[in-house]
Amino acid sequence: MLLVFGLTFLVILLSQTLFRKYLPQPASPPAQNQPQTQTTASNTQSAPAAPAPAPETTRAAEHASAETETVIENDFYRITFTNRGAQVKSWILKKYADEQGKPLDLVQNSTAGKFGYPLSIWTYDETQRNKLNSALYVVSPASAPPLPSQITFEYSDSDVTVRKTFHFDNSYTVGVEVVVTAKGNPVTAFPMWPAGFGDQTTPAAYASARIDYQFDGNIERLAVKKVSGENTIKGPLDWAGVVDQYFAAVFIPDDPQGAALLTLHNSIENPQESKRPYSLLGVAVGNLHGASAGKLYVGPKSLAVLESVSVPTIHGAPRDLRALVNFGFWGWIARPLFIWLRWTYEKMVPNWGWAIVIQTFIINVALLPLRITGMKSALKMQKIQPQMKAIQEKYKKYGMRDPRRQDMNKEIWELQQREGVNMWGGCLPMLIQMPFLIAYYSMLGAAIDLRQAHWLWIHDLSSPEPYTIRVLPVLIIIAMLIMQRMTPQAGMDPAQQKMMNITMPIMFGFLSWNVASGLCLYWLESNLIGIAQQVIMNRTRLGREMRELAEKRARKKDK
Repeated sequence: MLLVFGLTFLVILLSQTLFRKYLPQPASPPAQNQPQTQTTASNTQSAPAAPAPAPETTRAAEHASAETETVIENDFYRITFTNRGAQVKSWILKKYADEQGKPLDLVQNSTAGKFGYPLSIWTYDETQRNKLNSALYVVSPASAPPLPSQITFEYSDSDVTVRKTFHFDNSYTVGVEVVVTAKGNPVTAFPMWPAGFGDQTTPAAYASARIDYQFDGNIERLAVKKVSGENTIKGPLDWAGVVDQYFAAVFIPDDPQGAALLTLHNSIENPQESKRPYSLLGVAVGNLHGASAGKLYVGPKSLAVLESVSVPTIHGAPRDLRALVNFGFWGWIARPLFIWLRWTYEKMVPNWGWAIVIQTFIINVALLPLRITGMKSALKMQKIQPQMKAIQEKYKKYGMRDPRRQDMNKEIWELQQREGVNMWGGCLPMLIQMPFLIAYYSMLGAAIDLRQAHWLWIHDLSSPEPYTIRVLPVLIIIAMLIMQRMTPQAGMDPAQQKMMNITMPIMFGFLSWNVASGLCLYWLESNLIGIAQQVIMNRTRLGREMRELAEKRARKKDK
């Protein structure tokens, strides 16, 4: 059992990396739906062909004389637009805070000034792109109107005409429409979110960035290593955007068939290690054949919120953004666990820590029959240990490759069948509990609801305790030491038993040192409940029989 738990913790730490390679890879999507063309600013010949020229119209130059700002605010966000480039300088989410406790600004100003601000324009002509993102637009109305509202930014000169229109209501979504013409001809122009998020302040936060998109009812998740700069992925696309661990900026095209995604990958200096710069992901999403129109969702990766965002899919896929919450390989367990945990939080106790305590208690009580079954199976196995050892001694003289070794296995199997022993009976109940532990790990890494969630002395259940001596891992070590001392281990060598009783708890404490506090809380409570259950079980007839058998064998070894 202890070896199983130890291996499970190693699986937890490595699962995200190991399972990623088994997920669908975007490198070779279906040719009829996902052709990819590598496009660079200096190679404008590879850009998609523009539609037939429209009749050229004459329009007077239109631009502002000075830079101004427009602030749009609702219950969820506070967006500051600048008319220079008709782009966003600040996108504050009112319901979320940064590490300093201030309202979270998803615009990372240190990088946006270098790589572009949100809702700037991407065109395949770099000179034209720089011009459109630095021009002074005329904004109307001049002041922020009441919600629901619309603001329009317009710019024109002798070569180009641009109109960017944004629609706002009381939700996390913003309507976006971009129309660009050059000498009367439509220009392929995508609105973009080019430079990551403001909550990316650590190496782990940068590493969690991905580009996600949905096409033909399928979800593709491009990790940092899979993203190349300025690569065009043609549609159809239901939605596409850039995400990190807890937040997302996702474009939802009005015309999924004509939509395309342009991936952006830049690097910034890593102040901690200059040889390994941080990767910064971004996207531009729009229509290859005319005006780009749709919605932009900028907000938390919260299931309750994402399920309320309407997506005009054409393939029978989910008509919302719920797929942005990625529970990983164990999502089939992690998602129901989270829905149950959220119900406990909303209906029973308004604290995520106590909700975990309640859920853990129910899970362990439900698994009690498995613990009893495991003890019974272990007792039967211990009773036939002398006979099994006699069979092994009988065939000890034969080499491992000798065919007669198969006869030994056959005799052991027949013995187990006669005595009604299942060699996996003791391990299987423990293995059944492992998915719950792994699912909790996946859930805590994906559910924004536990971000900065408080419980007693813990300030963030989704992160390790911020102390030199972390209380929960230390308590886990103590609880496991007690648990090991109480659990009968009649079939184990004394030296091996002593090693397991000390080494395994220390190893578990070490492994839990840097995992989320919520997972440590779950594991600690499971051990405490296990201790209580073991106390009761040790007093039953089955428990007394196991202890007597252990004492009997110990006396034989002493003689």
